[in-house]
Amino acid sequence: MTIKPVNQKAWLLVLPVLVCVAFSAIVPLMTVVNYSVQDIISPERRVFVGTEWFAAVMRDEELHGALLRQLAFSLAVLLVELPLGVLLALSMPATGWKASAVLVIVSLSLLIPWNVVGTIWQIFGRADIGLMGAALQGLGIEYSYTGNATHAWLTVLLMDVWHWTPLVALLGYAGLRSIPDAYYQAARIDGASKFAVFRYIQLPKMRGVLMIAVLLRFMDSFMIYTEPFVLTGGGPGNATTFLSQYLTQKAVGQFDLGPAAAFSLIYFLIILLLCFILYNWMQRVGTEEKEGDHA
Repeated sequence: MTIKPVNQKAWLLVLPVLVCVAFSAIVPLMTVVNYSVQDIISPERRVFVGTEWFAAVMRDEELHGALLRQLAFSLAVLLVELPLGVLLALSMPATGWKASAVLVIVSLSLLIPWNVVGTIWQIFGRADIGLMGAALQGLGIEYSYTGNATHAWLTVLLMDVWHWTPLVALLGYAGLRSIPDAYYQAARIDGASKFAVFRYIQLPKMRGVLMIAVLLRFMDSFMIYTEPFVLTGGGPGNATTFLSQYLTQKAVGQFDLGPAAAFSLIYFLIILLLCFILYNWMQRVGTEEKEGDHA
């Protein structure tokens, strides 16, 4: 019996993709690495400085403040958007024309460009013409997202919740629709309450999509730039200056390409490390819950 050789020429079809990925990702990354170890005095004159820029960036107190604000913001986003998205998914109709209509309405905010979202909330929060700003002023609350650091931070958080909670809701809705009716029928026969159905049927079945939602929202919130830049410009003071704004100020505002490149790599590693820790923690929690259910 002769074994026919396997034709591996089909892998050549992947070659254009690999070339595009190398051009759009690897080459710019290597450029950033090159800049991070050099002092760029002029386009023709560069001095190798090794890890000097990395050490300087790590000692920067403004970076420490931006990192703390970023972590607090990303944590607040997850704590608010996940429960709210799950609650919205549970309240959405399952079948019929109402389900289609609700899906379209819920998805509308996701279709709005990021800079337009910032502009919408910039107008929405104004005390003279904005609905939210005027309503708060009418209630006697001295609201000002341009003059009060707390108000600015909460406004950016509320804007992000309005913009991205529908994504969590749609992922949760997809997880709910994948649950077979047999589970619900068995729950009705056993006389299970709505909370028991949610705890033992719906939530375990949504765990996979909720893990995706957590990772997506964490990564996106950790890289947020356009919305707070349009809304507050990073102010008042540094109240809404997150890591992405700090990086832009370094690279574009001050044109410190060496420190900016070093911080870009640190920024990338921070996101990669936190996502890795978060993913493994969720995987471990899910495994422990499954073992407990089997026991």
